[in-house]
Amino acid sequence: MKFSIYQESRKGGRKYNQDRMGYVFSRDALMMVVADGMGGHLHGEIAAQLTVEFMGEKFQREAKSKLPDPVRFLNEAIAGAHNAILRYADAHALLETPRTTVVAVVVQEGWTWWAHVGDSRIYLVRAGQIATQTRDHSKVQQLVLQGLVREEAVANHPDRNKIFNCLGAHVPPQVEITPKVRLQERDSMLLCTDGLWGPIPSRLIAGAFTGEPLNRSIPALMTQSERRAGADCDNVTAIAMTWNELGTVEDDSISTLMMPAGEFSSQIEGFEAAAEKDTLTDDEIEQAIAEIRDALAKSNAQK
Repeated sequence: MKFSIYQESRKGGRKYNQDRMGYVFSRDALMMVVADGMGGHLHGEIAAQLTVEFMGEKFQREAKSKLPDPVRFLNEAIAGAHNAILRYADAHALLETPRTTVVAVVVQEGWTWWAHVGDSRIYLVRAGQIATQTRDHSKVQQLVLQGLVREEAVANHPDRNKIFNCLGAHVPPQVEITPKVRLQERDSMLLCTDGLWGPIPSRLIAGAFTGEPLNRSIPALMTQSERRAGADCDNVTAIAMTWNELGTVEDDSISTLMMPAGEFSSQIEGFEAAAEKDTLTDDEIEQAIAEIRDALAKSNAQK
């Protein structure tokens, strides 16, 4: 495989960053995941952190060096993350279970599969146009599908943040899997939270993939989103990947050709690094890390 990839998360105007992101790849497969935590202080970000770490660890257990069944992996990984959150809430006697959205993409053998729960989004950008995107599991998206609200009005609708599908709820998440798509050279995929897509029109998202390398275009896109949202800007998080299998341009592409089978490269931040810009005490961070590791260990023990 050969691809360019970039990820970044910003706190925006919020006190804490409850978004989490990461990617892992082997010689023959790549997984990307973004989660937007929901809930009170610490709990939302722990739900999101559990999700990205659980999915990353499961990918490394099963991609030898590709996944036998990407659709089954996505379903099982998201369901497993949901159960890990429930066990965490039960172990700590929480009155309300922390929740999170999730979007995840698998790429292997030139094909891509993706899944989503909630209102974080995945965009497939081809030749400067959005070829397809996920549809939010939200009340306002239902109104759009019914023709009662225009797509352009979603960002400012009072019900935009009312979602009916997430990880951590009492009802298991309904994982929506998009049928696999063959990637074309220079196709790009963007995974992002609503803090990115909410304030900006689709044309600006598509335009971010028409020239500059990802490590310049994605930060610029995030800055536009922050400026448009103003002081109330939500957390802004994105992972972007451009497929460059044929090596048609000389850039910062990653090539996995020489990777040994069974080896992985992971860019999933631990809780400490992800929370370093939040106003958390060292004790809070250490406690959260211990709780996350304990929840993951218990989830893996259920296998």
